[in-house]
Amino acid sequence: MTHRRCVLILAAGQGTRMKSARAKVLHPIAGVPMITYPIESALALGAEQVVVVVGHGRDEVIASVRARFGDAVEFATQREQRGTADAVRAGLEAVRPEIDEVLITYGDVPCAPPTLLPALVASRAVNRSPFALVTAEIDDPTGYGRILRNADGNVVGIREHKDCSEAERAIRWMNPGIYAVDRGFLVRALSSIGASNAQGEFYLTDLVQLAAVESTVGEVVADAGSLAGINDRAELAALDARMYRTIADRHRRAGVSIAEGARVDHDVAIEADATIGTGVCLRGRTKVGAGTTIDVGCIVDDAEIAANVVVKAYCVITKSSVAAGAQLGPFAHVRPETVIEEDAHVGNFVELKKTRLGRGAKANHLAYLGDGIVGPRANIGAGTIFCNYDGAKKHVTEIGEDVFVGSNSSLVAPVKIGARAYIGSGSVITNDVPAGALAVARERQVNKDGYADRIRAARKTR
Repeated sequence: MTHRRCVLILAAGQGTRMKSARAKVLHPIAGVPMITYPIESALALGAEQVVVVVGHGRDEVIASVRARFGDAVEFATQREQRGTADAVRAGLEAVRPEIDEVLITYGDVPCAPPTLLPALVASRAVNRSPFALVTAEIDDPTGYGRILRNADGNVVGIREHKDCSEAERAIRWMNPGIYAVDRGFLVRALSSIGASNAQGEFYLTDLVQLAAVESTVGEVVADAGSLAGINDRAELAALDARMYRTIADRHRRAGVSIAEGARVDHDVAIEADATIGTGVCLRGRTKVGAGTTIDVGCIVDDAEIAANVVVKAYCVITKSSVAAGAQLGPFAHVRPETVIEEDAHVGNFVELKKTRLGRGAKANHLAYLGDGIVGPRANIGAGTIFCNYDGAKKHVTEIGEDVFVGSNSSLVAPVKIGARAYIGSGSVITNDVPAGALAVARERQVNKDGYADRIRAARKTR
């Protein structure tokens, strides 16, 4: 039988232990909101419908999810947080009439493997049961619902921790709360669930006992660590670290060398034979080409790094592009809207902002190039500054191909330096320089013989 499926993702809780104004499910795991992961798993399943049940921070959550997934995700609102069963009731209001199987998961369980939902679907089908659930064994199940079994070992119920007897609290099998349910059964069962429990809430776990009366409950055993939820910042940090390890291992298996301690965000793309050093942070939608090396301590944020680039230690690159064969660093700072073309060199303590550095051009030492266009093969000497800001507006410095700019020069924008021109060291250039010309703009040197010695003698006398 072919089922039409909806995945309900419960994300209405406030998460008070996070102590944050931000909705819990929007806190990032490996660079993206944690709710990203269950949504991606639902879409990978091929579900006909994905519904996120929102409540606290509703508008913020909806805006974030829509920005990433567009119309692929729909929403339902739980007006009051009165338990998981109440959240599912709210979610069912948005489920389309043709849906006959509902999978239930959570917005704050980001590390669940993508194979889990397909396994749940298969378990329910094999057992011909109206209900299948995920279970896990854990050393310390404090806080989790306990799995109750009959003499044959089949699941017959779940008891929430606060309602457990002492004997039940000794059970190490816990309920992560992820289910696959026949829609007809779900609607019938929800109408019979009450709130006579320690918390006065409508427990979704009561479905298990009802399902066990009708049939064998399907069960998928999973690793407890991958099913951990997030309640506070400590748990957030632990699962963040786990996800970074998972992402790094995925890239390693695809042929990327990633040192221990590097952090690669969820959306980063890396081609084979790239090398990522210790302490490197690749953020946002960064792309790294084949054969590129990014050395120790670099931070690359929403940037495109082409093939066979060498980024030496402790560089920062943000919202910029670096073409094949270029070399950067160490300690270079590439600010937004910068384009570094093929085989260009950016050296130590060089900062670029909104500048195009042409093919084969070099700025190797202690320079600031802001709002500039630098032609192919130009050489920018140490200590050069593009004076781009007049206190009110930014202006552009244009440097032609094969230009040589001597050390400690200041180019006061707007200014154009023609191709093959030569700027003498220590110059302050305020006017355009024609192609092929030599420009020297500095005060004439004056030497006063013996003057320094007379000053020293006078000081000694005093």
